[in-house]
Amino acid sequence: MYRELRSRIDSLRRSARSDSGATKVRGLCSGLDCGAAFNSRQHIRLLTFNIQVGISTSSYKHYLTRSWQHFLPHKARTENLNKIAMLLQHYDAVALQEVDGGSLRSGFVNQVQYLAEAGGFPFWYQQLNRDLGRVAQHSNGFLSRLRPLSVEEYRLPGLIPGRGAIVIKYGKEDDPLVLVVMHLSLSLKAQNKQLGFIRELLSGYRHVVLMGDMNTHAEQLLENSPLKGMGLVSLPDAAHSFPSWRPGKALDHILVSASLEVLKAGVVMYPVSDHLPIGLDIALPCGYGDEL
Repeated sequence: MYRELRSRIDSLRRSARSDSGATKVRGLCSGLDCGAAFNSRQHIRLLTFNIQVGISTSSYKHYLTRSWQHFLPHKARTENLNKIAMLLQHYDAVALQEVDGGSLRSGFVNQVQYLAEAGGFPFWYQQLNRDLGRVAQHSNGFLSRLRPLSVEEYRLPGLIPGRGAIVIKYGKEDDPLVLVVMHLSLSLKAQNKQLGFIRELLSGYRHVVLMGDMNTHAEQLLENSPLKGMGLVSLPDAAHSFPSWRPGKALDHILVSASLEVLKAGVVMYPVSDHLPIGLDIALPCGYGDEL
């Protein structure tokens, strides 16, 4: 299984075309023909979740005592992935961070594909950001019950490589709903470079959703970063998601454009990682789905 995965990744990389940092190549995925038609939907349930490669962490001491699980497999990881899949079943589109694409530590299981199959998602997409061979396949992931119009992945700028974003479009080609899955760097300087890049990607689009582990608070994102002035709406900054056992920091976010009505939003109390997931339900603009 590992050799097949490596062969496929290498083939994708050889065929990649780079354009201003973009890797416009289809990553490991189920195919764009999978999923229910988008045109009948008016209401979409979204979730973003940093799953820490399936490691269950419930105290700071576990960062030390369970650190070996970042390099070696453990039987409890599958049980934890199954718990995560049970939660994901309630959502239409899911952004995943810190997912392993199939290496020694995950038992050579592509965790994006595993969660898609266990959660009943017909479409899945894995973006490999740091390839450490047999040791680790650091990835972002995206799961969807709806058939996307297109999917592209991008390398995000930064002094330390290994951060990426997935851009998914639904609906009408001339006026799509655009979802961006991301995992930003830790430093403020790198975050601003990455968000500047994201803003350029989103220029001209009206209906936008940014999802992921952004490693900073909403106030910083909306008032002191390149996202300022985009008219994005966030959960209250008190929507703390980290650490999962005693949430005190709002690091995970779903930001939406003002054209999208937020019906329900909040932190999901589901402590199976060191982050808590963020859930958000949106309604499309009146008549948008009918025009597709």
